[in-house]
Amino acid sequence: MGDPVTVWGALVGRLPTAYAVSARHALTVTLAAAAGFYLFRYGLGRPVAATYALFAAVALGGLSRIPGTGRGRSVTVLRLLPVCWVLVTTGTCLSVRTWSAVAGMLVVGFALAFAAVGGPRPAGAAPGLQLLYILPSFPPYDLASLGDRLTGTTTGVVVLAAADALLCAGPGPTTYRELAARGALAARRCATLLAAPPYALTGTDIEAAQRAGQALRAVTVPEAERPAGPGVRDRALTHTGLATRALLSRLAQLPSAPGRDPGPDVAAVLRAVARLATATAGCLRSGPPPTAQVKQLIVARARLSALSAGPPGTAGVFDPPDGAAPAFPPAVLRRHAALLEIADAALAMGTAADLAVRGRHAAVEVPLGRFWYASRRTPALWWHRLRGHAGRRSVFFQNAVRIALALTAVRLVAGLDTLPHGFWAMLATLTITRTTVNQTWSTVRLALAGTLAGALLTAGILLAVGSDTAVYAAVLPVWMLFGFTVGPVKGVGWAQALFTVLVALVFAQLAPPTWRLAEVRLLDVLVGSAIGAVFGVLAWPRGAHDELRYAAAELLRRAAEIVVATSASVAGPDGTAAAVRTGVPGHRSLQRAVILAESAYAQFLSEPTPFQLSRRRSELPDLDWQATLMAGHHTLWGSDRLLEPPLTALNPAAATSAGALGERVAGRMLLVSAALDPGDDTPASVPVVSPGAAALAAFRAEPPGAPRRYYATASWLASLMTDLARIAHTGPVPAAGKETTGPR
Repeated sequence: MGDPVTVWGALVGRLPTAYAVSARHALTVTLAAAAGFYLFRYGLGRPVAATYALFAAVALGGLSRIPGTGRGRSVTVLRLLPVCWVLVTTGTCLSVRTWSAVAGMLVVGFALAFAAVGGPRPAGAAPGLQLLYILPSFPPYDLASLGDRLTGTTTGVVVLAAADALLCAGPGPTTYRELAARGALAARRCATLLAAPPYALTGTDIEAAQRAGQALRAVTVPEAERPAGPGVRDRALTHTGLATRALLSRLAQLPSAPGRDPGPDVAAVLRAVARLATATAGCLRSGPPPTAQVKQLIVARARLSALSAGPPGTAGVFDPPDGAAPAFPPAVLRRHAALLEIADAALAMGTAADLAVRGRHAAVEVPLGRFWYASRRTPALWWHRLRGHAGRRSVFFQNAVRIALALTAVRLVAGLDTLPHGFWAMLATLTITRTTVNQTWSTVRLALAGTLAGALLTAGILLAVGSDTAVYAAVLPVWMLFGFTVGPVKGVGWAQALFTVLVALVFAQLAPPTWRLAEVRLLDVLVGSAIGAVFGVLAWPRGAHDELRYAAAELLRRAAEIVVATSASVAGPDGTAAAVRTGVPGHRSLQRAVILAESAYAQFLSEPTPFQLSRRRSELPDLDWQATLMAGHHTLWGSDRLLEPPLTALNPAAATSAGALGERVAGRMLLVSAALDPGDDTPASVPVVSPGAAALAAFRAEPPGAPRRYYATASWLASLMTDLARIAHTGPVPAAGKETTGPR
């Protein structure tokens, strides 16, 4: 007949895909929950340990949504075991009084929900961990049973981890490191082709580069593989992906010179980029660090920069003598500026990749401006992440406050009214409360309908079977397997109905059952749903939509300040930039605005039906929010690059043009921000529109005697204008210039 796993796999293979995936996971939860429950309930006669073994497996296996493969989830679950011990112990100790249990629920509920800032795994585990605190926080206060509670919890968690590792050990998705390595190899191919005749990319090559860059976007990467944690390696891997996307975009849009030798220094930069891209891919695949290749590209980049600045004896590194023509025509200077940006992106990619693989022990010399996190320890980086989201504009903070207040209110009502099985009410609140009013009301209706159906079925079962526990013991694992397979696929109504019957089957084996158990279950779900709905209405009822609008507008306002300050510094009489160095308040404010906008965007994507009032929806067209986020990244990166020493002044014509372009881009940013988040006195007619052809043509101007530094500035500002055009543009975006300075 074959082994059981093979037989089960064959059966699962005949199911539709959605049910097959759910069934595999349901099998692990059922085996873990049933094994612990039957061992302690009937084998050892310890009902308390049996209860905690079952609910530990259900909490982390059924209620939690930890992303990843079976083995990846098992590792996460085992790492959470000490947290489970702390929660069970704390809940047991604080259940002595209602006020202490309520205070503990407020603190623990907020802390567990706010831990979602650490990435998809903490966020996925949070609901299950909430349940492991909720269960012991209710009477009876029995400190003597703490040993059984911890024993049962440990058994449930360990058996769940083992079952997940053994039964769901299929191949995992492609890792983000591998995707970044493939992107680096795509960049190597592009750089190699551009360094040799005909010095251009074909349409097929450009499409391949675009596909490699798209593969690194967060929305296309499985949740478990997204580098979203606050640690050095996750931050560096995120930086690797951004830099790789930037490099691919810049290579694809490099001004071509078909049939014309671009010169040895240009070819040297492109060949150095290709070597570094190859070494970066090897590093990401656990190879040696790209130390030598980084140094080679730095040398090649310096030579091209010196060549582009002009012959020796000029007035400055970037500026030819007054009245003299630049050493190269404008088309060549534009190409040189684009090549230097390509080199900058490649250096960032190689450095970030080494950090992502080796952490603080990276071999490549790390510039601490862009890679500020490289020397920080993990606790400091966690604190930085938590502090960045500790405010009412963070959707993580909003969600944590919403769920903590709702759970606290339910615990208070349950304690004051001695609500029987009050933790069911809290479980209902935990599973029903959503981030928007529409979602919450819809979920409540489905949950109540499902619970009513489940309660009626439960009452019939209890009346028919009576106190024959053998029947309940035989039916429980079959019902668990069915419920955990069908519930996640069919939705919240089915899940509540099936879970109502499941908990009745469990408690019928722990105490003499009556049909009133179904009535209690329905009452608890009604109370929990009502409280969850109230807090869904009162606490940020529109979910991430309004916060995304505000965060995107705030990002553009902060970016406009940096654009004005940077362009003014570039165009200034002495070329200095004392007011806009990395780390000064302007940059820190923009960095925080980018963080908040990204978190709001992530929450916006996670809401299956984002709430939009019809009035608000009619005010704005469909927007490309990703372009707004990219504009923030481009502003930071371009400002840092343009203000690197040595800094010298532009000639008057170039300085005037650079300043005017900066003001034009900043003005456009402010107009778009006003349309995204209009104030009380903002004209209702302000639209989010793409800039006209005349506005874009200004970025292709060639002031007399303009040096390469001017074209680097114009290239950066043009890319920002292209981002702004893309925000509200649904078709092909008109290019403001040949080069772009950030990932697409």
